[in-house]
Amino acid sequence: MAVAFVERTVTHFEKATDPRANRGPNDPLIEMGFVALCGAICDCHTWTAVADFGRAKLAWFRKFLPFEPGIPAHDTFTEVFARLDTIEFYAALESWAGEMAGALPGETVAFDGKTLRGSFDAAADKSALHSVSAWACSVKLCLKLQSVAEKSHEVPAVQQLIDLLDLEGAVVTADAMHCQRETAEKILAQEADYVLMVKGNQETLQAAVQAALAQAMEAEDSRLRRCQATAQNRDRREPREVAALPVPRDSAVFRDWPGVKTIGGIDRCREVDGRWKESQAFFSSSLPCRVRALSQHLRSHGSIENSQHDVLDVTFSEDSRRTRHGNGPEITSVFRRRALHILQRDTSLTGSIRRKRKRCGWDEMQLGQLLAGFTAV
Repeated sequence: MAVAFVERTVTHFEKATDPRANRGPNDPLIEMGFVALCGAICDCHTWTAVADFGRAKLAWFRKFLPFEPGIPAHDTFTEVFARLDTIEFYAALESWAGEMAGALPGETVAFDGKTLRGSFDAAADKSALHSVSAWACSVKLCLKLQSVAEKSHEVPAVQQLIDLLDLEGAVVTADAMHCQRETAEKILAQEADYVLMVKGNQETLQAAVQAALAQAMEAEDSRLRRCQATAQNRDRREPREVAALPVPRDSAVFRDWPGVKTIGGIDRCREVDGRWKESQAFFSSSLPCRVRALSQHLRSHGSIENSQHDVLDVTFSEDSRRTRHGNGPEITSVFRRRALHILQRDTSLTGSIRRKRKRCGWDEMQLGQLLAGFTAV
């Protein structure tokens, strides 16, 4: 069954253009990609480690692809992946992700950015790579990545990402930075809905939401909907209440915002080590005023941080990786996200992501079982 995984991978990534000049036999790009992906799964954090891992497991790799020249040197991995076309590689990622995610109606798709802090190159005057990703929360899958241009910021990158994705039927969530009229318009143009946080960057909107909710609570408005829940995570307990209200029709502020139908607020009380901390946040949405559904989308948004960014930093040590030449940071970030998705979707092996990575690196049968199980999902 692991052979089916390789065939599936080749289908999506075979269109990536090899950047090397045709001056003689080269190590096939798809073979290098397969070794790099397996290395990312098996706890290899540098191209040197990937090359060493490939040589140690060469007999196993030859069960799936010829590897006639053997495993290339780590310098070859470094140079080839630094020169790969990131647009083509991101397109391959999107093709693979689209096949795995399937249709998106009702799916919470969270947008958020992340900086690869170790990817800066002082000698080349190159700042650390910052990218934004679209994360399908229920299936824990990065649908697409978009690098943020130098001297730019997340907002235009997220808007470009929305234009490139097929989001029909999905519910897009994002932090308050992305509470922009143009962003809302682009989401609606994709026949999707949004739940966007509202903070001080939109002072007029925030004040209007806060005033409308306060008035509805004071008047005991029958249209106001509330739901309460308590999250428990080890030594932390977090009671939270979500309140939602249909947009007041007499407000000029809300008429200026594309498609907004519901406004609301979230009150949190977080207990950590016996101490309580209170916080309040507000949101606007193009969805109808169904408070439990809105609460679920808001809760799901945290998955992009908890299930992707935190795991990449803690388990994959992404922030400390010093890959920095050319397009290397973007390409390696794709491999890490594909490896993470394979590990998270796996049900054949028990234990944490870190433990699975170690076991797959030590035991070829475990790695083959992991890949076979992913193909069967």
